[in-house]
Amino acid sequence: MPARNLKILCVHGLGDHRNSTWEETWSQALDEAFPSQNKVSIEPIFITYDDIFEDTDISIWEATGALWKLAKSGTLSVGRERGWLDSVAERIRWTAGYVVAWVEDDGFQRKTRKLVLDAIKKHKPDIVLGHSLGSLITYNALTHGDAGGGDIAPILRKMNFVSLGSQIGNPFVVRNLTPGSVGALPTKAWYHLYNKHDDVFTEPLSLPRYPNFRQIETPFDLPGFADHRAEQYLAHKNTIEGVWRPIVENAIDGRSFSPSAHKTKRSKTLARSARRKPRRALLVGINDYPQEQDRLYGCVNDVFLMSSVLQECGFAPDEIRTCLDDRATASGILERLEWLLDDPQPNDERVFYFSGHGARIPEYGEDREPDHHLECLVPWDFDWSPQTAITDNHIASLYTQLPYDSRIAMIFDCCHSGGIHRDGGAKSRGLTPPDDIRHREMKWDVETQMWVARDFARLDRGFSRSKEYKEDFFGSNGATFRLGRAVPYHGMTSAQYDRLKKTTDEPVGPYLPLIMEACGESQLAYEYQHGVTSYGAFTYSLASILRRSAGQNPISFKQLVDSTRRQLGELQYDQVPQILGPDKVVNAKVPWRTF
Repeated sequence: MPARNLKILCVHGLGDHRNSTWEETWSQALDEAFPSQNKVSIEPIFITYDDIFEDTDISIWEATGALWKLAKSGTLSVGRERGWLDSVAERIRWTAGYVVAWVEDDGFQRKTRKLVLDAIKKHKPDIVLGHSLGSLITYNALTHGDAGGGDIAPILRKMNFVSLGSQIGNPFVVRNLTPGSVGALPTKAWYHLYNKHDDVFTEPLSLPRYPNFRQIETPFDLPGFADHRAEQYLAHKNTIEGVWRPIVENAIDGRSFSPSAHKTKRSKTLARSARRKPRRALLVGINDYPQEQDRLYGCVNDVFLMSSVLQECGFAPDEIRTCLDDRATASGILERLEWLLDDPQPNDERVFYFSGHGARIPEYGEDREPDHHLECLVPWDFDWSPQTAITDNHIASLYTQLPYDSRIAMIFDCCHSGGIHRDGGAKSRGLTPPDDIRHREMKWDVETQMWVARDFARLDRGFSRSKEYKEDFFGSNGATFRLGRAVPYHGMTSAQYDRLKKTTDEPVGPYLPLIMEACGESQLAYEYQHGVTSYGAFTYSLASILRRSAGQNPISFKQLVDSTRRQLGELQYDQVPQILGPDKVVNAKVPWRTF
């Protein structure tokens, strides 16, 4: 019986490859990586798109601006050294320039899309490899209407796509190349090779809504630009076991195949017994901040109160994790958030609760001047830098691509406008920035001889016709990246959104969680003393109302927050709880109400 020949179409990353050795390098890596089988042979096929880019001249200023767009919109690395944008390799800077130039140019995309689709029609490959910009070019071709029918559709259904060193999940790319959500591919399988040490704006992808998708962790840390090299991805041991081996096995015996089928080799009995739990909750509370003047009293009590309420509502104790005081560092919270939001399935329930300080950080923009705010949760090790905060830039990649019917709730008992402790009054949950941070958001007005707020660039242009809705997402100044709103992923105007919605019954844009907040954007969230025991006023009221509803008619999330708002008003607390989320979810009955 002749060997089964696997055709592998290779699409390179950036750099002029016409006179390089990339074909030999990739071929050698594939020869060494593919499992030894006399029943299977491989045939690499190479295409290049360098001639499409040869007339494009990127200036140093365009490259630097592109670097900011990709780096600042991406998932921030907690603890990343300040000033790293100034010290990146020149090659990475120019890579950013060409990636952004392609993403923002329909003409470029049209030419590269035709190149890829013509090659697929001609060669009928079993596998397509897309590296760096090549992965974006291939993804754009596979998700375009041109790939949706005709003689190419049957080819794609049998084809595997492998993205490596890819910027597909970068928020700037998602916002400009998609409607705000990474779309499904019409291929047999999609493998995304991710190296956490690759600094060329790569992003992890979590796409549980697509059964043919699987991310393969391929960590390798080499000097300089080397941790972006395609051959290192292709020959990685995890790529061999997670991609090449199952593809070869399938080619030999022709079994039905999907990425998820090869995650483990456990028996069905073991798989059932180890099934991931449909409910998870992460509860964070911080009383003992390092600075004495910042310390609170009721946050740890809030966590235990919320845990008891959730358990009364059906959560098992082992489905709830807590993170308290000095363990609630930025990295500690993010590690637990990854557990919380890992692979939720339709109708799974996930709760993220935070009780502590909130803040708002003025952040630098493309021209190295402050031009927007970052709303954030304040971890124990916070120092007023984005690297030590929990911002939406940190967590958006964990939730924006989740299944639309996932049930994710984020509950924040904190404020974001700065806190003031009045002697004899209730303690508030917000930090007032130090003077050097305040200076970033102020300017000297010569006419009045006073310090006034800077005019930050608005982020909400065209987003909605509703002033209230725009403020819910971008703040009253229109220039705030608010928590849980996926601001970096929103690129459509309201008119574009309306047109797209007319073409589909499916949700459009990034997944958005249900958000419940203790107060309005410019208000304070206060603590409450129940006898001698302190709690957050919002949390205590929310829990008591939820418990009082036990055995009665189910209440909606909106009714729950409205009732909490009324109770706090009756108790003379100057804070108005907020709720935000898809209308269908906001008006849904509380699924974890007490019984």
